[in-house]
Amino acid sequence: MHLSLQIVLIISSVLLVLLILLHRGRGGGLSSLFGGGVQSSLSGSSVVEKNLDRITVFVGAIWVIAIIGIGLLVKLGI
Repeated sequence: MHLSLQIVLIISSVLLVLLILLHRGRGGGLSSLFGGGVQSSLSGSSVVEKNLDRITVFVGAIWVIAIIGIGLLVKLGI
């Protein structure tokens, strides 16, 4: 159980870093490198940006659950 949570934590950490870097910042960031800066939308945020936000929140929740799970396993001594 401990090993599986550590693997989930490592994978979710890497995914979280990549997803955060793909978000469009004030200067464009890495998202403009992959073509995100070319597309402009009149409504403010595009469907792709909204989906990226949802995926980032989902991976962040998995990351928090893995952290809490590992913390509980260490505290209980399992």
